[in-house]
Amino acid sequence: MKPETPYDILVAGEINPDLILTGNVVPEFGQVEKIVDTATLAIGSSSAIFACGAARLGLRVGFIGVCGDDVFGRFMLAEMQKRNVEVSHVMVRKDGQTGLSVILNQPSAQGDRAILTHPGLIPELRASDVTDGLLRQARHLHVASYFLQTKLQPDLPSLFQRARSLGLTTSLDTNYDPSGAWRGFDDLLAVTNVFLPNEAEAKSLTGAGNVEEAASRLTSKVEAAAIKLGKDGALGISRSQNVRVESIPVNVVDTVGAGDSFDAGFIYGYLRHWDLEKSLRLACVCGALSTQQAGGTNGQPTLEEAMKHVSG
Repeated sequence: MKPETPYDILVAGEINPDLILTGNVVPEFGQVEKIVDTATLAIGSSSAIFACGAARLGLRVGFIGVCGDDVFGRFMLAEMQKRNVEVSHVMVRKDGQTGLSVILNQPSAQGDRAILTHPGLIPELRASDVTDGLLRQARHLHVASYFLQTKLQPDLPSLFQRARSLGLTTSLDTNYDPSGAWRGFDDLLAVTNVFLPNEAEAKSLTGAGNVEEAASRLTSKVEAAAIKLGKDGALGISRSQNVRVESIPVNVVDTVGAGDSFDAGFIYGYLRHWDLEKSLRLACVCGALSTQQAGGTNGQPTLEEAMKHVSG
């Protein structure tokens, strides 16, 4: 067993705030000015939202990424610190811009949204930045937003292999491949302990026609997978189990970051050696509860709050 470390989880990820505009957000060109209902600057990035969710549950979380010495970078670091995420390993570059996502929310369209992202320094983290010395400080390594972190991609399998050789477990949430190609994942999944796709991602990566078939194909590729099904809950698989659980009813305000909060719940259970079903239930609860407030982190539950909804 890996000895006690400063961090339960090390997150190697992207850093960007979300500017969330809600209401009548469909733009009209020709210099037409439209009024929206609300505007919120919130913690963005799948990696940062995951990190905050895991810390909210009581895990010790360290973060490495790249941001600028600018208002967005300072905002992100300060907000992450407030949520007990250790950001001293973040590389701050004076000559670059922190990324930004503008999220256009249409509440009347069943929570539909569009996202405009300026990458800035999002792609700049490299596998070589995650040193063995840093890895030795953690029990688990998590990576998200694979397709935005373009300089991390080529050497991510070797980084995961390096982490595993040092006694860490690994998890991956790719998000969607804009190219639709889904190439190069055989090597990466072979060194991934936990894979955390949504239904569309799982089917696209495996070439399966439905989520059950996708889960079956993933069984031989990873130790465990938790496939997010939105309001319909989730499907979990391991080498010996196939479990489906329902979500819980909530009053949805904002679905931004719900999948990342789900990931945090599942990894909490995984690191506590819970069985697959209980980990999946906590994940669904964390994802659902996070949607009750605007932004990806404001609604994230504590472990005590989440466990009120977890049975078994």
